[in-house]
Parts: sequence; structure tokens; C-alpha cells
Amino acid sequence: PTDTVWGIGCDATNAAAVSRVYEIKRRIDSKAMLVLLDGAGKLQGYMQQVPETAWMLLEATEGQRPLTIIYPNARNLAPNLLAEDGSVGIRITQEPFTKALCEQLHRPIVSTSANFSGEPAAKIFSDICPELLEAVDYVCEFRRDDTTSHQPSAIVKIDEKERITIIRS
Repeated sequence: PTDTVWGIGCDATNAAAVSRVYEIKRRIDSKAMLVLLDGAGKLQGYMQQVPETAWMLLEATEGQRPLTIIYPNARNLAPNLLAEDGSVGIRITQEPFTKALCEQLHRPIVSTSANFSGEPAAKIFSDICPELLEAVDYVCEFRRDDTTSHQPSAIVKIDEKERITIIRS
């Protein structure tokens, strides 16, 4: 479970693990996946410079719908996780399970919807295809009975000149 839809995750710094997620999802690796961090203070470890615009967006949206920001010039992440232009989408998670997972690993985690590429995202656990559940290494027990339907995050992209593009509102 995440603060949005159900997801598949792995250590975002491990290229082999990232490749396995692409394989499980039947997704081409040129389509980037996003990363979850447990706190905004950790952003600086994963990009050359955090745009000032990002800090303002994070502050303005705190406590609202989850926001994924696509940042330029990512670093210290698995290379196959990054988009062709070197950017990466990062969301600061407030959801207890994923926040604790990031804290315990001391690393960011990949978060991509628990579905095969091109199929609808799993809003609740029972939406996840049994074949996908069989393909992963571990399925967490937490929140399986939760029937609250969660929505994907809003997504914005910030370029090197700090211009904002809304990808999903």
C-alpha cells in the first residue's frame, strides 16, 4: 500500500532490483518510475540541486493530495530508474507503511502501480491481478482489507529553469 494506489517497490538505488520491477510489470525501461522518500530533507541526496520552486510546491501542498514532482539532474539512484533526460519523479510519502519502509532501508524506494503495463492501477488490494502477486518476491499484509479507493498522485515537472509543467492534476 502507498499514499495513493497499491504499488510494486524496490530499493531505488539497486539497478538489478529496478530491472526486475520493469520485468514484472512488462514495462519498457524507457518509461521512468517514481521514487518515494520519507522526508523532504532527503531530497538533496538525490539531485544536484533542489529547485526553489519545489520547496514552495511541497510547502503549499502539504497535507493535501499527494504530489509527485519530476526533478531535473537526478543522482545516486539506479541509472535505469531515470528518464532519458536524467530526471526522476519523487514523492514525499506520508503513508505510515511506505514511510517506515524508507526509514528502515535508509534508502528511497521505487513506487509504481501494482498492475501490468497498460492495465488500470490497483486502487484496493483485491484489484491486483493474481498473476502479478505471484511474480513478486513479497506481498505485504498491511491494509489488505482496506476498501478505501485511493487516487494516483498529482504530477508536476520542474525543469532546469524552474518552469513548471502539470503532467497530471
